Amino acid sequence: MLPLASLLPALRTVPFVRDLALHGDRPAVVTADGEISYADLARRVADCAARLGTTRRLVLVVGANTVDSLVAYLGALYGGHPVLLVPGGNTAALTALVEAYDPDVVLGPADGWAVDERRTDTAHDLHPDLALLLSTSGSTGSPKLVRLSAANLQANAEAIVEYLGIRETDRAVTSLPLHYCYGLSVVHSHLARGAALVLTDLSVADACFWDLLRAARGTSLAGVPYTFDLLDRVGFAEMDLPHLRYVTQAGGRLAPERVRHYAELGRRGGWDLFVMYGQTEATARMAYLPPDLAVHHPQAIGVPVPGGAFRLAPVPDHPDPAVGELLYTGPNVMLGYAETPADLALGRSVDELRTGDLARRGPAGLYEIVGRRSRFAKILGLRIDPQRVEALLSRHGVAATCVGGDDELVVAVVGEADARTVRRLVADEVGLPPRAVRVLVLAELPRLASGKPDLAGLRALAAAPPATAAPALPAQRGLARSAQPTDTATTDAAGGVPAAGTSVDDLCRLYAEVLDRDDVRPELSFVDLGGDSLSYVEMSVRLEQELGHLPANWHTLPIAALRAPQRPRGRRRSLETSVALRAAAIVLIVGSHIPLFTVTGGAHLLLGVAGFNFARFQLTSAGRRDRLRQIGASLARIVLPTMAWIGAVMLFNDQYRVSTLLLVHSLFGPDDARTEWHFWFVEAVVYLLVGLAALVALRRVDRLERRHPFALPMGLTVLGLLGRYDVFGLDARYDLPAALVAGWLFTLGWAAARADGVGQRLLVTVAAAVTVPGFFGQPAREALIVAGFALLVWLPTVPSLGVVNRVAGVLAGSSLYIYLTHWQVYPHLRDWPLVALAASLALGIAYAVVVGRVGRVVAAALRPGDFRCARERHGPQVDKLHL
Repeated sequence: MLPLASLLPALRTVPFVRDLALHGDRPAVVTADGEISYADLARRVADCAARLGTTRRLVLVVGANTVDSLVAYLGALYGGHPVLLVPGGNTAALTALVEAYDPDVVLGPADGWAVDERRTDTAHDLHPDLALLLSTSGSTGSPKLVRLSAANLQANAEAIVEYLGIRETDRAVTSLPLHYCYGLSVVHSHLARGAALVLTDLSVADACFWDLLRAARGTSLAGVPYTFDLLDRVGFAEMDLPHLRYVTQAGGRLAPERVRHYAELGRRGGWDLFVMYGQTEATARMAYLPPDLAVHHPQAIGVPVPGGAFRLAPVPDHPDPAVGELLYTGPNVMLGYAETPADLALGRSVDELRTGDLARRGPAGLYEIVGRRSRFAKILGLRIDPQRVEALLSRHGVAATCVGGDDELVVAVVGEADARTVRRLVADEVGLPPRAVRVLVLAELPRLASGKPDLAGLRALAAAPPATAAPALPAQRGLARSAQPTDTATTDAAGGVPAAGTSVDDLCRLYAEVLDRDDVRPELSFVDLGGDSLSYVEMSVRLEQELGHLPANWHTLPIAALRAPQRPRGRRRSLETSVALRAAAIVLIVGSHIPLFTVTGGAHLLLGVAGFNFARFQLTSAGRRDRLRQIGASLARIVLPTMAWIGAVMLFNDQYRVSTLLLVHSLFGPDDARTEWHFWFVEAVVYLLVGLAALVALRRVDRLERRHPFALPMGLTVLGLLGRYDVFGLDARYDLPAALVAGWLFTLGWAAARADGVGQRLLVTVAAAVTVPGFFGQPAREALIVAGFALLVWLPTVPSLGVVNRVAGVLAGSSLYIYLTHWQVYPHLRDWPLVALAASLALGIAYAVVVGRVGRVVAAALRPGDFRCARERHGPQVDKLHL
C-alpha cells in the first residue's frame, strides 16, 4: 500500500490516468507477449509515480510503443509531474531537448528501462496547470513546444470517445508513434473509456503487424496519408479483418478520391472511415467527418469535435471572400507555446487557436480546408499557394510536395513523373515562367516520422549542392515506426542509429549492392525492397558478417533497426538455418549421386525448405493478386533456367525427351526412362506452386490463409498424407507424381514457417517425427529429414564460422543450378569422386552467375518502364522461390 503522501499528486492529475484501477480486470494493454489488465497497469503506474516522488519535477520521457514507455508516461502524469515527451530512436532530438530544457528526470531505454534522476528537486518554476509538453515539429528536436494542461488532455479524450463511439470492448492498435499527438490521442481516448490498446512498434508494412491485429481482435486502426499508401501496397483491401469497426485518418490531407475509395471499401468491409482534422496545439483533434458523409463530401474535414467551435477570420488578400483563416475554440486548446525553460511557469496565453489553415464552410455546414496561409510564397511578385499546386498534380496522378524559395517554387515529385511535363503544368497553373519552377524527381517524398511532409527537409535538399543532393535522399523518413531503433548511439544523417562499426549508410549500400536497387532507404526492409529467397541467402551471410549476428525476422525489419553489439575479435558467428540446410542438402545430393558417400534424403529435405521459403517470401501481407504475381514470378525463375539447361543438353545428345523439357515427364513420360527422373524434384515444386496458386486465387482461401496462417498448411498436410500413405491405392496403378506423393513435406515446411509458440512448433516436430519414418524404409534417410525439420522449427540460426558462412551462402544460393547441371558432370568423373563433387558444384555456381547476370540485364531493360511501375503499384514483394 502506497503512503498517502505519494497519492496526493494524483488528485491533480489527468482523470483518466488517475482512474485506471476503476476498470478492474479488463484488458488494458495487449502485446505479442500477452495481456495486461487495468488493475495491473494501475499498479505499475502507481509504482512509477512513487519512484518519482512527491516533489513536482520536469520529467522527460522517451516515447516508444512499448509497455515500459507507456508506464513511464502514465506514471509521470499520475504523479502530477509535467511530461516532456520526446521521440524514441532519435538521439539528436533527445540531446537537443535535454540541452534546451534541462529536465529534472529522464526516463528512457538504457540496458532496459532506466530512471536518470538528474536532481532530487526541480530547477524549474512549473505552472500548476502544466501537464504535457509536445514538440510542434515532429521529431526534429525543435525547442518550440506546445504546453498542454490536464484539462486539455481529458477534454480531448472525452470528445474523441464521444464522436468515435469508443466502447469498452474496443481494441485499438498503436499504428502511430506514442510521441506523435495523433498516436497519443488514440492512447488517451481508449484509456479514458476503459478500452484496450494493442501495443506494437511494428509498421503496417510488416506482415507481423496484421498477424498481431487479427490475433488480438483489433477493432480500430489509425493512419496518416502515408499510412494509406502503405495499406495500398500491402493489399489491405483484400484482407480479412473480422473485428475491425473503424479506421481513422488525420495528420494531413488525404486526396478526396482516396477518401471516397476507403469510405466505400469500409462500407463493403463492414467498418467506418473517420476523416479527422487536428493540430498539436489543440491537443489532437478539432474536427471529424461523420462516416456517412465521407463518400459524398470527401474533400471536407467535417464538423467541430464535441465541445469545440470554429469561425472564419477574413483574409484581406485572398480572392475568394468565402475563404477565411480557420480559428478554433474549445477546452482542448493549448495553454500556449514554450521556447525556453522560463516559459514553463506561464499560464494560459491562448484562448482561440489560429490554425493557419484557410477554409470555407459548405452549404451542409461542413468545413473544408482549401490552403495553408503560412505556406503561401511570393515569387516574382506572385502569391503562390503550394497546396493548390500539390492538388493540381494529384489530379494528374503525380504525388508532390511543394515549398516556396526566394525566387523559385520547388516541386518534389515521385515515381515516373517527367520533370518537363510537371514544370509546364505548374507554370501554366500559377502563372510563373518555367525557369521559376524547379522540379526534383525523388524516390520518395521527404516525410517526418509522423508521416507528414518534411518541408524543412525538402528545403534543405533543394539548397544542397548537386554533388550532395543525391546522397541526401536516404534521409527521407516514412511512417515506419519500426525503423526507429531505441539505441542511444549518435544518429547518422538518415535518422537511424549506426551499429557499432557499421552505420546505417553502410547497411543501405550493402542492400543496394546485393539487391541491385538504387532506391534503398533506412526505413525499408529486405521484403519491402523486393528481396527473394536467392538474395536472402547472400544478404543473410553478408549481414551476419557485418553485424556479427542475425536478428530474428531480420528480413522484415527496417534497415535502420538493424544493430550490431560491440563484440571482440573472434566473435562467434551464426548462419541462418534454412541457408545451412540448403547448402548441406545440395552437397549431400551430389555426393550421394557420384557416389562419394551415401547420405540420402537431401532432396526431400529441400522440399520442406522450399515450403518454408514459400511461406516467408510468397505469402506476404500483399494482396491476393500480388501474391499470384509473386508465385508466377517464382515459377518463371524456376522453369526458365531449368528448360534452358535441359534444352541445351538436348542439342548435344538424346539423354532427355520432350516430356523432360516441358517438365511433364512424371505425367506423360515413358515408364522405362532412365534419366528423366533427374528432375522429379523440380517438377514437384512447379506442380505444387501451380496448385497453390490456384488455391490462393480463390478469395475465400486467401482470406482463410490470412486468418489461420498455421492451421491452413497443417490441414493441407493432412490432405497430402492421403498421397503419402496411398490411401486410395492410386499410386500402384497410375504412378502418381512426386507432388502428390511427397507434397506433404512442402506443406509441412510451410507450417514450420508459420509455427508461432511452443505448441505449434511441437506439433510440426511431432508431425515430422510420426509421418516421415516408413516413407522410404531407410531409417538414416528418414532421420535426416526429421532432424532438418526440427532445426527449421526450433533454431533460427546455427553456430558457424565466417568462412563457412561464405561458402554456405554460395552453395545455397546456387542450389537450384547445381541440381540442374550436376547430372552432366559427375558421370564423366566417377573415378575421381572428389573432383566430380568439386566440378559439379563449380559448374552449378557458374550457371547461377550466368542466370543472375541475364536476370539483371532483363531487369535493367525493363526499368524504368512497366516492371518498375508494377512494383510501385503493387508493392515491393515481387518475389521468387529458390531451392
